[in-house]
Amino acid sequence: MKLFNIKQTFIIGLLSILLPFYSMADEKTPQRGGTLVVHYSGEQRVLNPALRASTGVYEVSGKVVESLVDLDADGQIVPVLATSWTSSPDGKTITFKLREGVKWHDGKPFTSQDVKYNALEFWKKRLNFSTTLQLNLTSVDTPDDHTVVFNYSRPMPLDLLLRALVDLGYVVPKHLYEGTDVLNNPYNTAPVGTGPFKFVEYQRGQHIIVERNADYWRKGYPYLDKIIWRIINDNSSASAALESGQIDLSAYSKLSLADINRFKQNSKFEVLTKGSQANIFNNTLEFNFRNPIIANLNVRKAIVQSLDIPFFIDDFLYGFGKPATGIIPSSNVFYPKDSKIVYPFDREKAEQLLDEAGYPRKADGTRFTLKLVHINNGEDVPLFATFIQQSLAEIGINVVIVNLDTAGALNAVYKLHDFDIATGWHQYRGDPAVSTTVWLRSGSPQGAPWTNQYGWKSDAVDQLIDSAATEIDPVKRKALYGQLVDVVNTELPLWFATEREFISVINNKVHNHHNTARWPSSSWFDVWIEH
Repeated sequence: MKLFNIKQTFIIGLLSILLPFYSMADEKTPQRGGTLVVHYSGEQRVLNPALRASTGVYEVSGKVVESLVDLDADGQIVPVLATSWTSSPDGKTITFKLREGVKWHDGKPFTSQDVKYNALEFWKKRLNFSTTLQLNLTSVDTPDDHTVVFNYSRPMPLDLLLRALVDLGYVVPKHLYEGTDVLNNPYNTAPVGTGPFKFVEYQRGQHIIVERNADYWRKGYPYLDKIIWRIINDNSSASAALESGQIDLSAYSKLSLADINRFKQNSKFEVLTKGSQANIFNNTLEFNFRNPIIANLNVRKAIVQSLDIPFFIDDFLYGFGKPATGIIPSSNVFYPKDSKIVYPFDREKAEQLLDEAGYPRKADGTRFTLKLVHINNGEDVPLFATFIQQSLAEIGINVVIVNLDTAGALNAVYKLHDFDIATGWHQYRGDPAVSTTVWLRSGSPQGAPWTNQYGWKSDAVDQLIDSAATEIDPVKRKALYGQLVDVVNTELPLWFATEREFISVINNKVHNHHNTARWPSSSWFDVWIEH
């Protein structure tokens, strides 16, 4: 077994010692104590990040439960529960050295047995997105308490695994789950971890409370005594609570875009997308190929080219975002640097494409009717649906918008296939193989949300996806994803219209915030409040 990169491992070892200080850019002297009060909406039924991959879960449990690795301010991998990692030359064996002296919040030691249990029982079997990632994981060896060896039947690119484990490598205690009904285990809503804060209370509809872990392995941390998430589902009420000082932070774009824009003018607060660059998301347009009209490529091109995305961003999103150029965001290492807007707004071209497709305007000026289902991830989604409806009307396509709750919309699109076009969000998770390619690869179980359920299949795309997911040479892997972007942009099975970062609004009295690439989901071990 060889070291993947000697220089990288030296840096990893150095960071392992200095990690508590890597994000300390604030010039003021940190103050200990105090309570950070956070806006929380979209209440979760599960707070176990080894069971449910979701920013709504990480926002709370990421302070209690820790992953093997995380990201720094530049989006580079840094150690957390793992201190170093190596890969065999064939990419089929990956070894992690684990941090020593770490304790669970109940006082029991954290060991390699915990990681093995999570990998085989949660990450491979139950954790969304991770089941695909760990499909070829055959076994896990634990030669000692602080070494864990992952064995794969096919090559696992080390960069893919590390970036995936940022979100999909959280570890919960084996001794509290083994032998239980893990899906209904009470610790799923009262998590026990190794993190800087201990779980205290979850009052549904009211609040979630965690308090300082005095025995945290990062000595001297955390600074805060307590974090309270106040559950406020109404955007206006959350904005009022922020302005009045009842809460200190609202992350993940939970406020209305109008209020976010207004907070930009208030000197007591900072409005920023920095610290969320690892969680790029897109407004999507999905096509149902079972409709022969939609199956016509010229129709899909016409639909896309009828949409003035820069106008939508400026007028509907208050300028927060930019047009996407494909399925990989521009801030990611796999982004093809020669990417450009493939289908710019061109209403005249759209009309021409529809005529060529055999759908001329009728006497009443219309061409055909489409059913649009929108999956309400945020307030912008119904706005985008209306924008699509109005834009397509300009080229003679009548759009009927179907308004359903989130569960109903997911069922209509991904299980019943009762739609012609659909719109919602896609969230990028650090590597195309983690969450993006499942939107394109065939073979996902019927009804699985945010997967290829469109009646579209491409053997070439399937092959590219599979090859990239097992290519251990980073240069070759990037080239494969460049090819994938080109094929998807050409065949247009779906379209990512915008590229956006989540927005936070935070009181200026809070320090050491947004200093990692996924800060709202990170541990907040070094956050402090001026008081």
